[in-house]
Amino acid sequence: MVAAVEIVGDELLQLIPQRPPMVMIDRFLGVNEAESYARLMVAPDNLFVCDGYLQESGIIEHIAQSAAARVGYLYRENREPVPLGFIGSVDKLTVHRLPGVGQSLYTTISIIQEVGDITLIGAKVEADAQLIAECRMKIFLKKEEGKA
Repeated sequence: MVAAVEIVGDELLQLIPQRPPMVMIDRFLGVNEAESYARLMVAPDNLFVCDGYLQESGIIEHIAQSAAARVGYLYRENREPVPLGFIGSVDKLTVHRLPGVGQSLYTTISIIQEVGDITLIGAKVEADAQLIAECRMKIFLKKEEGKA
């Protein structure tokens, strides 16, 4: 069952450490035990847009922030400080096509494995019901000292 939410604006910024102009999600759309969902509308002034298209590095950052929003949401729901996350690795990255300005990316983050403060996720990014990119990403969490 998905906890249907739509978190935007300042409330969204409570879930992730990034601040404009580096914010690469504009909506957090929900979460369940194994998956979460986020969105980004590709704006013409996005730092990762070149010649009208979001570049690979922007897609990777969007995936990382989509995963960070999931963690932030879950920690916030448990009334715990939101930890910082760091990309440990990106594997099996396939970019099927670059999304253009004005397209909305819908990203599904799937939890493959969690061991301590390390999470292996799978990500699928779609636009206009077509697969844009997919990958696996290893994320390390840095929690506050003295916290579990």
